[in-house]
Amino acid sequence: MIDQDGALARCQELVALARKQGADAADAIAHCESSESVSVRLGVLEDVSRSESEGIGLRVFVGRRSASIQTSDFSPGSFAVLVERAVEMARLAPEDPHAGLAPEELLMQGPTPDCDLADPVEPGPQDLREAALATEDAARAVAGVTNSNGAGAGFSTSVTGLATSHGVARAVTATGHSLSASVIAGEGSQMQTDHAWRSARHRADLPEAAGIGREAGERAVARVGPGSLPSGTMPVVFDPRVGSGILGHLLGAMSGAAVARKASFLLGHEDDALFDPAIRIVEDPLRRRGLASRPFDGEGLPTRSRTLVEGGHIFGWLTNAAAAHQLGAPLTGHASRGTGGAPGIATSNVHLEPGALSPEALMADIADGLYVTDLFGQGVSLVTGDYSRGAAGFRIVNGAIAGPVAEITIAGHLLAMFRKLTPANDLEFRRAVDVPTLRIDGMTVAGA
Repeated sequence: MIDQDGALARCQELVALARKQGADAADAIAHCESSESVSVRLGVLEDVSRSESEGIGLRVFVGRRSASIQTSDFSPGSFAVLVERAVEMARLAPEDPHAGLAPEELLMQGPTPDCDLADPVEPGPQDLREAALATEDAARAVAGVTNSNGAGAGFSTSVTGLATSHGVARAVTATGHSLSASVIAGEGSQMQTDHAWRSARHRADLPEAAGIGREAGERAVARVGPGSLPSGTMPVVFDPRVGSGILGHLLGAMSGAAVARKASFLLGHEDDALFDPAIRIVEDPLRRRGLASRPFDGEGLPTRSRTLVEGGHIFGWLTNAAAAHQLGAPLTGHASRGTGGAPGIATSNVHLEPGALSPEALMADIADGLYVTDLFGQGVSLVTGDYSRGAAGFRIVNGAIAGPVAEITIAGHLLAMFRKLTPANDLEFRRAVDVPTLRIDGMTVAGA
């Protein structure tokens, strides 16, 4: 796999060729990754895999016409053909008044911030095997676990380079470590399965394998023998591993691209108080070793920490260059790029700040409610805000967990859900979007 300097050099080469072929402007992005993983089941090695991939994408502009093309062939001959085709395609494309690179004066200046995303220590196959075995052993050792779907350990390294015709030349290297386990508890028709999974940029930040395995086993055992609960309107409490999805729906609706298409339920509500004034949602793309950290966005703008929601209000729309131009809104540095197509929009390391109550205190006054640990289905519309999903978890009776439930449906409207949302104090940074335990009153629950 090519290194950071090599990826950046290839991008600059493509951009220079595009300019020579008549493009008025161009940008190129390279993404290269190598990964290795080991999986085991019932204490036996199941699979060892290693993969490497290299890809590069070119976007060219001829006036307000543009085209994108990508390849995995990094040879000089391939680049010449790629550039020629891209420029020809752009000349035939329809004009887009919003097409273009980000304004030069807004691009990142100075050195690229170091987010410490690359772990210098690379585990070998034997290290990964031992970690996978230890994870599964711990899961299977939990009383009540009867079988295993397997466990895995992985390591990856990625390099991303970005160059533009108006001066961007940036690259970043990142690593990833992961451990997971999935096990079965119970017998016959009472069998239930659950899992645990963790990832980190540095191995030192990954929890011990035994802890991850034990979590998988305990989750599976707790789900054995699910019942149901009466249908009605009641408080619903979301486990952090599923509660982050609610925040994801907000971020999707804040996308400038969705707003420009008039496909966001937040249209017309951007000045409303959407949350309780105490709610604060923060983005920190420069967090050291963060899973979604990035020092620059997909168009070469610097990223920065910002408050997305404060005092109940959103700060505005998340934009890339095209969305900002179309909406007449500020550029926010949220462009996201793959090697194919135009930039999208994405956030980096978002979290909802914790509240004052423990999860137990948050549930203490619930006479009858639902604690959700799993969500199923795709019944969420970011156009209308309607929310309906299958769920499983635990019934709450008189403020305490009373037993597992399954085959439940929960429904509401995202605007109403945001207004009634209360966070607990148990925030942990585990994902790209993190939340503490969340309580939402007044949701519709369909059970037995």
